[in-house]
Amino acid sequence: MENNEHKNNPMHGIKLQQILEELEAQYGWDELDKRIRINCFNNNPSIKSCLKFLRKTPWARTKVENLYLLMKKKKDIN
Repeated sequence: MENNEHKNNPMHGIKLQQILEELEAQYGWDELDKRIRINCFNNNPSIKSCLKFLRKTPWARTKVENLYLLMKKKKDIN
């Protein structure tokens, strides 16, 4: 794969742990639970437990990644 194939992929090089840490810092667990209704944000949330769940659950990971992209886009606008 060539490097220029990743130019248009905003998620290239960003690890799931980094995504979760930034989202948690921006919104907190309570707000994440309101925005994306998944148990790992509600029931004793931690980065470790969320990583474990999201790595096994593609639909939830997609929702988290979409929220991350939305957050980044809003930060770029402001």
